[in-house]
Amino acid sequence: MTTGSADESAEAVATDGATLRYAVSGEENRPAIAFVPDAGFGPWVWGWQAPALAGRYRTVVCATRGTDDSTRTGPYTVDRFAADLEAVLADAGIRRVHVVGAGLGGMVALRYAREYGRARSLSLLGVTASGDRIDDDALAALHPGDPVGFEASLSAAFTERFLAESGLAAQIATWRRAEDATGEAAAGHRAAALEFEAGALYELTVSALVCHGVDDPVVPIAAGEEVAEKLPRGRFEAVEGKRCCYVEHASAVTDAIDGFVDRIESGV
Repeated sequence: MTTGSADESAEAVATDGATLRYAVSGEENRPAIAFVPDAGFGPWVWGWQAPALAGRYRTVVCATRGTDDSTRTGPYTVDRFAADLEAVLADAGIRRVHVVGAGLGGMVALRYAREYGRARSLSLLGVTASGDRIDDDALAALHPGDPVGFEASLSAAFTERFLAESGLAAQIATWRRAEDATGEAAAGHRAAALEFEAGALYELTVSALVCHGVDDPVVPIAAGEEVAEKLPRGRFEAVEGKRCCYVEHASAVTDAIDGFVDRIESGV
């Protein structure tokens, strides 16, 4: 696993019969940020935010079970993914953490904040409080059963302009073939997202930044707005783009997360 940070170290922890891989960067005395990816995606998807923030923070990039070099075995549930995150953070020696989660990773972040005591804030990207707000066909199209289709599936994640101007389509498809969930694991990730129910959001009092792609085909932007509205300390920011708007507009989203976390750490 690599996300591009110069001082990155690859680590692993065994839990519930699985070995989970994660990468740590940044100085130990810095505030910690953990990154949890969307359904099916490997750690490559944080190759923009994590390196940019590693200088100011201690970053932890998780390879969710079923992706990259983490064990490809279930159960694939939001509860299990939250317990996996707790195991990773405990192994990394992190007592308090700002959790950044995209899609399914955002659902995991919401569950983690409810069940465990380490979360200091949440940055939620393309999230919904209920799996019934997910367009199952769009989610399935983003994660085709045959990895040969990864490049063609990127139209759900990125705008055509980004794919044309960045020239990254082939490289992203290569990363996906190396790291993304496939087969039973991919199906398990999708099922976990579709079955999710966040519960009473008013009970979650941690500060939360909710960002959402304006043209996200998987989860409507209204669902993200509702999450921010129902969280007692939530605020919403729309981002141009589709499912992976946080990659397409990486600088803007990274700056938003940085400013949000910095204000919390500064007590503002």
